[in-house]
Amino acid sequence: MTRTVDINEDVTKALRKFRFQRRSQGHAAIVIKINKAALKMVVDEEYDDISIADLVEELPRNSPRYVVLSYELKHRDGRTSFPLVLINWAPSSSETTMMTLHASALLDFQRVAEANKTIEVRDAEEGLTKEIVDEKLLS
Repeated sequence: MTRTVDINEDVTKALRKFRFQRRSQGHAAIVIKINKAALKMVVDEEYDDISIADLVEELPRNSPRYVVLSYELKHRDGRTSFPLVLINWAPSSSETTMMTLHASALLDFQRVAEANKTIEVRDAEEGLTKEIVDEKLLS
């Protein structure tokens, strides 16, 4: 099967390591970007114990990213879990060619990331908040 964008072994190893890390509190994230020249995905950043608001501040306003988030979810019955959430960060102000590459590789990345839920974000300022993530995961 041919792919527009290659998901190299470094990315799959980083995702596997991230997925199996034990967490007892807080949110963690691994951010993946597409290297346009090489047509491959690369790890952009990793964050440990980061708030959703701080994560939004760190993400670019005009360039798409895939964010795999280990999210500390407080259930209504008092339990705490850490589901993996894929955030498809695709601000509408992004360059058209990057958005096309990003969209073409999304399904392959979803398969590799093995996240429980995918959240689409087009509006950087209001599209990603703790309330939105809670709502998506608890519904």
